[in-house]
Amino acid sequence: MCGIAGWVSFSRDLTLHRDTVRAMGATMARRGPDDDGVWLSRQAALAHRRLSIIDLDRGRQPMSVRTPGGEVVIVYIGETYNFLELRALLESHGHRFTTDSDTEVVLRGYLQWGPDVVHQLNGMYGFAIWDERNATLLMTRDRMGIKPFYYYPTADGVLFGSEPKAILANSLADRVVDAAGLRELVSMTKAPGWALWHGMHEIEPGTLVLVDAEGVRTRTYWKLETHEHEHDREESVAHVGELLSDIVRRQLIADVPRCVLLSGGLDSSAITGLAADCLGRAGERVRTFSVNYLGHEERFQPDPLRDTVDAPYIRDVVDMLGPLHQEILLDTRDVSDPELRRAVITARDMPGLLGDLDPSLYLLSKAIKAESTVALSGESADELFGGYRWFHEDEARWAEMFPWRAFAGSLTADRHGVFRQDVLDVLALPGYIADQYATAVAGVEHLPGETGLERRMRTVSHLNLTRYLRMVLDRKDRMSMAAGLEVRVPFCDHRLVDYVYNAPWRLKSFDGREKSLLRHATKQVLPDSVVNRRKNPYPSTQDPQYAAALQQQAKELLAEPGSAVFDLIDHGWLSAAVEHDAETLPRRTRAGLDQVLDLHHWLDLYRPEVRLAG
Repeated sequence: MCGIAGWVSFSRDLTLHRDTVRAMGATMARRGPDDDGVWLSRQAALAHRRLSIIDLDRGRQPMSVRTPGGEVVIVYIGETYNFLELRALLESHGHRFTTDSDTEVVLRGYLQWGPDVVHQLNGMYGFAIWDERNATLLMTRDRMGIKPFYYYPTADGVLFGSEPKAILANSLADRVVDAAGLRELVSMTKAPGWALWHGMHEIEPGTLVLVDAEGVRTRTYWKLETHEHEHDREESVAHVGELLSDIVRRQLIADVPRCVLLSGGLDSSAITGLAADCLGRAGERVRTFSVNYLGHEERFQPDPLRDTVDAPYIRDVVDMLGPLHQEILLDTRDVSDPELRRAVITARDMPGLLGDLDPSLYLLSKAIKAESTVALSGESADELFGGYRWFHEDEARWAEMFPWRAFAGSLTADRHGVFRQDVLDVLALPGYIADQYATAVAGVEHLPGETGLERRMRTVSHLNLTRYLRMVLDRKDRMSMAAGLEVRVPFCDHRLVDYVYNAPWRLKSFDGREKSLLRHATKQVLPDSVVNRRKNPYPSTQDPQYAAALQQQAKELLAEPGSAVFDLIDHGWLSAAVEHDAETLPRRTRAGLDQVLDLHHWLDLYRPEVRLAG
């Protein structure tokens, strides 16, 4: 895994701008701590930061091939899991390789198939190819949006980067956030192409972006498509199991230590079981890591999202499968540290707004990185198989709004209360959210005659896979890559996504439970306790010391009335929130305190020009 950045200009000589291009790449040193490189020509400049995973010695980038018509150069992040098969295919077409890396396979695949190389790839990736033969830049991103990728059109070309910070390091990019950017930040609808910063765009998953002297144009190469599901229950369960076994086998390939993130839930435990089976055949034990808070098991109280603690289920998985397991224990004082919050915001380039979830994931990633460089994780299983509670509660799944916003127990439902009324008037959030929902629903294709619950659940599944999941994947990528840890997500394999998305809801819930297909496809590698466990999300601390720490930091902020955050948030709301008893502080109030502190530190770190009018 790596970080990439670049600059294409059709009216200046970029060979004179090496320092700027190197600075763009340097912003992502944490994504790629092992190596860096820059390639320059008059019209194009590419930068790369490398986290070495495959062919550690020879896979350096930018990587280029000289052709009779000019040089073709790639900067690439991610992994192509079928690169060995593609390499053999390309060799049959006469290509000869100088490295064992998947990067060279993608580059030579482009020489063979042009932009259509994307149809050959199975993996998570983002890459840019500058083709001197036609003075064209190709940028693209994997089908599910696992790896981030942004671009910023300029008057004579484009800037691009794995993260916004790389683009913002170039003086051509304005640090402006307007009402449209702020609107989406607090609404959490994941509008297509949104990048917070005015003028910047996120490359949509499954999309090609081509840049030449005529401008920028985009083309979709993959999207969720609707078709009939041809298998019965038994065949469906078997096929899901076969796909998952193949996916996990492919994603365990690496030249560095790898592991599995184990939460004790169905998703991560299934991956652990399949990985243990695969590695066991080679005489190797799978390594696993879990996260917990000091004292969490003793003080735990069920809440609207979590019925149980993870630890007992993790122990059951460890007892059954025998992995090399390590529990990472976090201290609430560390998680609430303002310097950690600033590190998390820097990793995201924006306020995270998810409370303790981001800092704890960042600390977990740092701890894992000390032992492993690659980790497999369970993201996408809930969106794909129907695991979240809003898939199953009528009030949420039938609501004419995004289901995660309609679910009463979700903290994504209302993030507006901390803002000043004049700011809310400008943002007009209810109308914006309604428009985004209407746009998202309009993009759902239904089968002829699909009605009732089946029709509605296809819509709910589509919304989760094309909107909610992208927020989940972005969080996991930013927190893990800020620690130099590559996280792979087997449930995002597009073959599995296409198959399960088109399975009817009655098959996804045939046993009266969530994720029926996944449960029955993997139960042979799971303890009964996990097979029967209800969905629990990533753990959140219930230690009142966390709330108390937030209140203390907010009090210090209130003592700085000149802070830019008070141009956005309600001073009165914050004054009331800090006086509440920390022991009984409502979850939404605690979330609001986190939100205010995130905004404060982001404004201090990035110094954006916030334009809410005009």
